[in-house]
Amino acid sequence: MTDSRELREALVARLCETGAITRDDVADAFASVPREAFLAGGFRPGGTGPPLRPGDDAFVEAAYSDDALVTKVADGMPTSSSSQPSLMALMIEAVDVRRGMRVLEIGAGTGYNAAVMAALGALVTSVDAQSDVAAAAALALRSAGVTGARVVPGDGYLGAPDGAPYDRVIVTVGVSGLSPHWMDQLAPGGQVVAPTRHAGANPVLRAWHTDEGGVLAVAVCGAGFMPASGPLGADYPGAHPPRYEVRVAVPDDEPDAHRGRTEVPVQPAMRLPARWSPPMSQVRYADLWFAIGVWDRRATMGAFEEGECVLDDPSGAAAIARDGSVAGFGPAAFTVAADAAALIDRWTAAGAPLLSCWHARLTLSGDPTAPIWVPATWALASSGPSDGRDA
Repeated sequence: MTDSRELREALVARLCETGAITRDDVADAFASVPREAFLAGGFRPGGTGPPLRPGDDAFVEAAYSDDALVTKVADGMPTSSSSQPSLMALMIEAVDVRRGMRVLEIGAGTGYNAAVMAALGALVTSVDAQSDVAAAAALALRSAGVTGARVVPGDGYLGAPDGAPYDRVIVTVGVSGLSPHWMDQLAPGGQVVAPTRHAGANPVLRAWHTDEGGVLAVAVCGAGFMPASGPLGADYPGAHPPRYEVRVAVPDDEPDAHRGRTEVPVQPAMRLPARWSPPMSQVRYADLWFAIGVWDRRATMGAFEEGECVLDDPSGAAAIARDGSVAGFGPAAFTVAADAAALIDRWTAAGAPLLSCWHARLTLSGDPTAPIWVPATWALASSGPSDGRDA
């Protein structure tokens, strides 16, 4: 099947079946926007390998996969993409984009997300820090006949004050926290939805002003996004460690520039047995991962075969698998693995809460000259706040 309309309808049907789309108008918007029109420069399926370009046999069918499609690579790293359609739909519905709303989008990508929101009847201002990406997105929107969206090259941290106030802000890049400029540019009752740093990943948060001038947020769903640079990607006190890279012994003939790394054996020093059979789904694993990140600031993402949820300790690491087993690495393997097991027990004792059960109070942190709103205290819907350090 290579007809674009049929492929769009099939994609929308899949998104409805999985619950990513629940609103008829959102389904109609996705069905009306040809994704391939925003991929004129081609894309790399899976982020690697040779790009698919318009006219290639698999181009149109691949364009309608429910995958993020990498559209720009710089120095071997992806720097821009067309977001995963199911995640686009979840974020659009989570923040309740409606006809007539003014929407600020941070990260234009290909322009596809802006086109879908414009098809809903929203007026979209999209900002992208990469001038070539912004220009390509603007051209794609014009070529597709989209009149309800504009693209502005610039620093996403600053938002777009010339189009404020906005009813909604949607962020399509992984950020360490929320810009105060976005919050200042919100209309009364406005909301922000953003993939925000937590335990090595970027789960989506929905945030809004309180009557007292603070900022609250609720977790929406798990996600992974390309990281932002500048203030939006800044570190801050109490943040989780960066993604854990498995570190191995350095060969004698390796250049001196690579010496001095912590050496952690690839093979685990010990294992704790599985708890669940069959293993939990990836969605439930994200629920566990999120809670562990609330309770222990050592939590991050790793590349171990045993699992991606990792406790990164100065003397070792513990990787948690989807079946509940734990692998310990390094000199502190037994201690860190025991800590990981205790966190699994804590999650189970709490009723194995969903990621979406968590809410947070935010505080300004990061670079004092360009601060960001970051989660300060987390709480379950039926419990008091946690400062994330009491595991």
